[in-house]
Amino acid sequence: MSILEYNGAAIIAMSGKNCVAIASDNRLGIQYQTVSMNFQKIFKMNDTLMVGLAGLATDVQTLDQLLRFRMNLYELREERTMTPKVFTNLLSNMLYEKRFGPYFCEPVIAGLDEHGKPFLSTMDLIGAQAASQDFVVAGTCEGNLYGMCETLYKPDMEEEELFETIAQALLASVDRDALSGWGGVVHVITEKGIVSRELKGRQD
Repeated sequence: MSILEYNGAAIIAMSGKNCVAIASDNRLGIQYQTVSMNFQKIFKMNDTLMVGLAGLATDVQTLDQLLRFRMNLYELREERTMTPKVFTNLLSNMLYEKRFGPYFCEPVIAGLDEHGKPFLSTMDLIGAQAASQDFVVAGTCEGNLYGMCETLYKPDMEEEELFETIAQALLASVDRDALSGWGGVVHVITEKGIVSRELKGRQD
């Protein structure tokens, strides 16, 4: 088993019409043993930007603290909030610096850029970026997530339809993966703010 699969995760980000959604499951496990059912994998960076971290739980928490520190430092120096594009490059550089002993995390970045348009990006554990216009996925049931997203996704969805689509894609995908699940959480980012909702899933 890969070290990236040790704790299990499922993260999706999907774009809509002037909004973007990011969702993750809640499970923290040690291989097939479930340890916690409310482990946070998506972190708010600012009012229009969130990052989901799939991978080794210890590195997820370390990266979250490190990113918060670097964001605060940037905002103090620059006196402005960080755009998703700048944040993606920052995270990519942080991961590449540690390429010989990497953080075992695959990040998913979702946010609205300075023009209010959706921004989606993901990268591997050494910071190689892959941007997308429609959806990005990471975690142990990546194949299932891709299949569900390709089936359900439509361009220019409104907030409510986007929530329904991402929620159904996540729940259907984790049902066929033993390493992720136990419900989930969906965050929809709009220019008005972030709306978060919890999902009830199968508990087995």
